[in-house]
Amino acid sequence: MKLNLSCYLVTDSTPAILKGRDLCSVVEEAVKGGVTIVQYRDKKSDTGEQIQIAKRLHQITQAYGVPLLINDRVDVALAMGAEGVHLGQDDMNIEEAKKLLPQDAIIGISAASVEEAQKAIAAGADYLGLGTMFATPTKTNTKSIIGTAGTQAILDAISETGREVGTVSIGGINVSNVQRVLYQSQAPSKGLDGVAIVSAIMAADDPQAAAAEFVELIGSPPPFARVLAAPVRETAAMVDAVPSIVQKVVQAHPLVHNMINFVVANFVANVALSMGASPIMSPYGDEATDLAQFDGALLINMGTLTSESVANYLKAIKAYNSRGNPVVYDPVGAAATHIRRGAVKQLMTGGYFDLIKGNEGEIRQVSGSSGVTQRGVDSGPSSLDGQGKARLARDLARRERNIVLLTGATDYLSDGTRVIAIENGHELLGQVTGTGCAVGTVSGCFLAANPSEKLLAVLSGLLMYEIAAENAAAKEGVRGPGSFVPAFLDELYAIRQSALKGENGWFEGRAKVKEVLLD
Repeated sequence: MKLNLSCYLVTDSTPAILKGRDLCSVVEEAVKGGVTIVQYRDKKSDTGEQIQIAKRLHQITQAYGVPLLINDRVDVALAMGAEGVHLGQDDMNIEEAKKLLPQDAIIGISAASVEEAQKAIAAGADYLGLGTMFATPTKTNTKSIIGTAGTQAILDAISETGREVGTVSIGGINVSNVQRVLYQSQAPSKGLDGVAIVSAIMAADDPQAAAAEFVELIGSPPPFARVLAAPVRETAAMVDAVPSIVQKVVQAHPLVHNMINFVVANFVANVALSMGASPIMSPYGDEATDLAQFDGALLINMGTLTSESVANYLKAIKAYNSRGNPVVYDPVGAAATHIRRGAVKQLMTGGYFDLIKGNEGEIRQVSGSSGVTQRGVDSGPSSLDGQGKARLARDLARRERNIVLLTGATDYLSDGTRVIAIENGHELLGQVTGTGCAVGTVSGCFLAANPSEKLLAVLSGLLMYEIAAENAAAKEGVRGPGSFVPAFLDELYAIRQSALKGENGWFEGRAKVKEVLLD
């Protein structure tokens, strides 16, 4: 019989977690709430006490048809008749455990790398505990924090072994991130079979209600994982659809909540207004709960970081993610300082981004490349040709299960499956502060108005923006950056007016778009 690992409870006997309650009572309430498997973990009690507690727990789990596993202690499991054990990398090896345990005993193994996972599978593990997902105070001997990217890499590798083995993620998982963990850890051919929960249930005031909430969340997709409203379009068909998407945006007048650097706030607000959106510039994370009710988009642009920025960003991301509203991340200067590199890590583990937009250096830093250098907000020296940039965008989008836009003289846009190169725009865009940042806001507008086809939404916004720049640069009297800016705002407004009337002359024959074929 296949194990149901979906809602896996790991016990914690520390006083701060139990808060004076009886461990067995807490576990029974959790099982009533829908926990599907229980692991008794106790690193401090004497062997005799562990056996007695485990026997009491077993009476509870047997009554509800839920397997009980013992962490680490094969001897305790044998003494009280548990269904199996869970072993860490530093515990008894699986080969020895198999010799001691009954033939039908369940054996789970902790794994934090592809090599550890493959070794455990070869040795006959029934399931793997993958992690640590996020940093957590409940386990201080964590060898590595692997996150969703590391989990996905392990799942991808073990799917090639040809052997069915269950998988659960563990470490820092709670109701605010459990759906994202399951969604973003999904490899092309294998996903997680469940999540292991510790303090989010064990320390809950109402363990039964907490477990029931987890069961519901685990069984449903996250709000931001929208189902496509239409079949996936070919690239040429997407380009043909751009005018209709632009028309939809200018009719919808979407709200965009900009948590943006103060250097460019005025210009970006004017860009949004010119194209028909409704911008609000608010760095205050507590406002996001109210603003998210309008079902607009959120832009996180970390151009002018302060000591309070990341905490405010995380509050806002949580509010928008919980409603399924689009969130755009512009990791400005991501590799410039250790502070910014740290902020990237916090934000990437703190929520889901529908779109990550940045130059080559920024996207490389977000993807986890080593040795990335940036001088301020500049991209830094390029190390990639067109194929390399396209592959970087595709691989990050595939890993995060989102859209990635790598900007430059040629923009590379990917949904993790295909990459589209866009060669529109004008060099004067690079001579005006804020034009790059405004792309994030524009993309947010289009994602808010057309959330079911995210790749098409971002492509449409980018083409409207860059064709307006071409039109502005061609205007008589535009001699440089100073005269370009007002002409550019006027051209955005002109396209907006044409789109409202259903006129597509601004677009016909203008898109410089091609799909990139990667070897």
